[in-house]
This record gives sequence, C-alpha cells and structure tokens, in this order.
Amino acid sequence: MSSLNLKFMGYVRTVRAVIPHMRERGEGVIVLVVGNDGLKPSYWEMTAGVANAADINFASSVAEQYGRYGVRINTVNPGPVNTDRWDGLEKAFARDKKIEQDAAHEVALSSIPVHRIAEPHEVAALVAFLTSPRAAMINGAHIPIDGAQRKALMDV
Repeated sequence: MSSLNLKFMGYVRTVRAVIPHMRERGEGVIVLVVGNDGLKPSYWEMTAGVANAADINFASSVAEQYGRYGVRINTVNPGPVNTDRWDGLEKAFARDKKIEQDAAHEVALSSIPVHRIAEPHEVAALVAFLTSPRAAMINGAHIPIDGAQRKALMDV
C-alpha cells in the first residue's frame, strides 16, 4: 500500500493543489515522472507498476478534464536512469536473481536496444521540452524514455 500512497496519492494530492491556481490563470503545465513499468509491466515491479499505471490513468483523466482551461498534463516514463536509485534497484535485482551486480547490469543493458542506461539530463531535457511553448499541443501524452526497453528480456 505504501507505493499507492506515495506514488499515486502523492501525485493526486499535488495536482489537486495546483489545478485551481492554473485554471484561474488560464494556463499551466504539469509533467509527472512515472516509471515505465506503468506502461511495461513486470512481475518483479508489480506494486510499483500498478501505482504507476494509476498515475498514467490519472494524468489522462486530468488532461481531458482541464485541457479546455489551458492546463496541460503529460507523463514522462523513464526506464533505467543512471542514478543512485537505479544502482539500488540493480543491486536488489542481482540479489533476487542470485547473480553479481555486473551481471545484473548486463541483463538490464541487454533489455534496452540502444544498449545503455539513460542519463538524468536526458530525462530533464524531455521534461523541459514538455513545459515549453513548443509543446503547446501535447496534452495527455505518456512518453517513454527507455531506449525501447523490453522488460521480458530481464527474466533470467
């Protein structure tokens, strides 16, 4: 339940807090960063995936409801990103699969056709674009930034 409370209800509470102000101004942009497991489920991330799928559904609903008031909302859906969090997830994956972390890293890379982990600045650049006037017609989109990751290949 903590994933639902943190990952889902955290976004719901935040969006509910800002929407009235954006609606009053007649404009606003919200970008939720929601892991790609909301779009590409995997059994080892089931609880987080369910919460992320709820986030995606929530964002779609808000986009439809508030777009007419000049408020846009989209999700950015990263796969593995070179952060401390990813390092911890990779270590947990290695432990669960009873393999070394280097092997877990190779398994992750083999699931990504571009064969590398995303860098934080790449995710930030996508978020910055979505908040810019150049993205004025993008509302209710869910954009993976995961190098076309195929999670089924991680089932070692």
